[in-house]
Amino acid sequence: MTSAPVQPPTGPAAPRPAAPGPEDPPAVRLDRVSRRYGDAYAVRDLSLDIAPGEFFSLLGPSGCGKTTTLRMIGGFADPTDGAVLLGGQDVTGLPPHLRDVNTVFQSYALFDHLSIADNVAFGLRRKGVGRAEIRSRVADMLDLVQLDGLADRRPRTLSGGQRQRVALARALVNRPQVLLLDEPLAALDLRLRRRMQVELKQIQREIGITFVFVTHDQDEALTMSDRVAVMEEGRIAQCGTPEDVYERPANGFVASFMGTSNLVPGVFRDGRVHVDGGPVLPVGERPDIAEGGRVHLAVRPEKIWLSDFEPGMTLADGVVRETVYSGATTTYLVELAPGVSVAALEQNTDRSRREDRWIGGEPVTVGWRPEHCLVLD
Repeated sequence: MTSAPVQPPTGPAAPRPAAPGPEDPPAVRLDRVSRRYGDAYAVRDLSLDIAPGEFFSLLGPSGCGKTTTLRMIGGFADPTDGAVLLGGQDVTGLPPHLRDVNTVFQSYALFDHLSIADNVAFGLRRKGVGRAEIRSRVADMLDLVQLDGLADRRPRTLSGGQRQRVALARALVNRPQVLLLDEPLAALDLRLRRRMQVELKQIQREIGITFVFVTHDQDEALTMSDRVAVMEEGRIAQCGTPEDVYERPANGFVASFMGTSNLVPGVFRDGRVHVDGGPVLPVGERPDIAEGGRVHLAVRPEKIWLSDFEPGMTLADGVVRETVYSGATTTYLVELAPGVSVAALEQNTDRSRREDRWIGGEPVTVGWRPEHCLVLD
């Protein structure tokens, strides 16, 4: 499915801040924060630095603590332990309106009885900003989010994507130090959500404000973020660039949560993984795992080859158990040993397309480059 090309935001905006220097404090610092409800921890002993101007995502399944973490940054929830700092200043215990942050919620929380311009101006009026400055800043912000011709409309007359832009403009017009976004694209359909991902990242680059983005969508985090923190049970399982967390997951949870990953069980011995009841597979970089330790060998489906193997690749024989055609790709489920299977994804290009696709029950050889597999304890 294709969509219309995304046009970069145009029009006046606040000047982009200079790149942070080595002495600049983090835009957000969480110093060993915890949030406890009775005996249950929503967030436990979490420390994190987010740089000025960074697009940072908190990613994880429901109940992992990502929204609670966002609420503690915004002042909507107080940490049971630890401290929250914004720009080097301790704001722990301060209410939201005394923090230099704004929040865009999943519901957008727009006022249907007000025009789009009045919705955007709402926070400025509460701060006592003069009328002329309000008009100028609202016009600039509507221009930035490409709604300059809709200032007199009501929110109920807009599409979901347009309402999302209004909520974003209302939050940005106050020029906060940090903008918090709590799954703001979740209510949009898939096509519009993908378009808004690109537009939101473009706007963030244009204005240079630190964005802290909460999502459970792995593709969304990979597409938009400078860095991603993958959360599990109130802790950060891994924090790094999108490439880091996808290509070099720290453990089995990150590997399986960040898209599809084959986790092949076995025992690590003599620099190889002895698959349970199956082949012995060499690995690339030798992991820091004791001899005889139980492991999972992780390799992404798109890294597995089904033909045209290169010298030095790791090869394993198996049997095709299932074939799933998805238009642009075909996925083969290949059994390497009883109860042990891997998914191999092949692009349906002219080069790879074959009339006699592998079918269920057919023997096949799979292979991958050693550097494309990880051994996880």
